Amino acid sequence: MKMIKEIAIYIIIIISVVLFRTFIATPVKVNGTSMMPTLYDKEILILTKNTNNIKRFDIIVLKYGDERLVKRVIGLPGEYIKYVNNQLYVNNELIEEPFSTTPMHNFDIKSVGYAVVPPNHYFVLGDNRTASKDSRFFGPISINDIIGKTHFRLYPLNKIGFIK
Repeated sequence: MKMIKEIAIYIIIIISVVLFRTFIATPVKVNGTSMMPTLYDKEILILTKNTNNIKRFDIIVLKYGDERLVKRVIGLPGEYIKYVNNQLYVNNELIEEPFSTTPMHNFDIKSVGYAVVPPNHYFVLGDNRTASKDSRFFGPISINDIIGKTHFRLYPLNKIGFIK
């Protein structure tokens, strides 16, 4: 009887871990330099599988083909996005971007075939604009392609904590 209880406890623990990772949160690794200087290659983040209430400048993980990409949300549904002289304009209003230090060429969402970000879509960029495969190349992404949001860095240990 004692052995059955121990086995039941292990089964409950395993099921709990699987359910937690499937529906709530899971670790995810940054691949590449597209989010530098905010995030670096091989850093490990905690991904919360919540796609509700996505806001401008949230860091998300999305599916792009067989890849998982870590990007920053720049444009929300219904917004007109453009960059002029390395500055972000949303609906022709200047928006401050304190996290991107790399220059960006002039860009207009119309160059990827859209007048504005479509409903249930988001315009995403990497913080390292010169080394990022993002919405400038593949257009706005569907909410269905967003796996979740990330706010917490787990590794390296000397940088553990909330992402700014």
